[in-house]
Amino acid sequence: MIRVLLADDEHLIREAIATLLGLEPDIEVVAQVARGDLVEPAVREHRPDVVVLDIEMPGMDGLSVAESLPGHAVLMLTSFGRPGYLRRALAAGVRGFVPKDASSAELAAAIRKVHAGGRYLDPEMAASAMMAGESPLTERERDALALAARGASVGEIAGALHLSEGTVRNYLSSAITKLGAANRITAIRAAQEKGWI
Repeated sequence: MIRVLLADDEHLIREAIATLLGLEPDIEVVAQVARGDLVEPAVREHRPDVVVLDIEMPGMDGLSVAESLPGHAVLMLTSFGRPGYLRRALAAGVRGFVPKDASSAELAAAIRKVHAGGRYLDPEMAASAMMAGESPLTERERDALALAARGASVGEIAGALHLSEGTVRNYLSSAITKLGAANRITAIRAAQEKGWI
């Protein structure tokens, strides 16, 4: 049996996935969690073979969770097929990336492939990621823009990143220019649409 841990904050979706996977003769859902920060303790307790993560979750997003689980077989299941998400997931060692609108048979096949040590990437998502290219933002520009997206002021961003307010303004201005945006709001929107923040 392939032991699976499911992490998704949407209860109905998580339960439906667990029920569908339970119909597979070789897959057993051994644990379910609704928050990203509950995944690591559940992995330690239940020792799943494959961890299936949603990207958008409270407590800790799925990409950060994946980065905290080196050596584990991780599959991302998401309704957000943003190219930057796929790139970050692969960089974190994620072995599978499946959209939530996939069939249960496709998800089960992806789990089997990831469990066997292979990779499973949804072809449409992979093609989009390749066409979108890599993020032009530096790590600091991305961090500053991500904090701005959460509503942080320049002063709050400076405090969080241990930078001067002038340096933060420079990073935000650079990000706006690189993204071809008119202002901070459109830069945030563009970066979010690509999955870069």
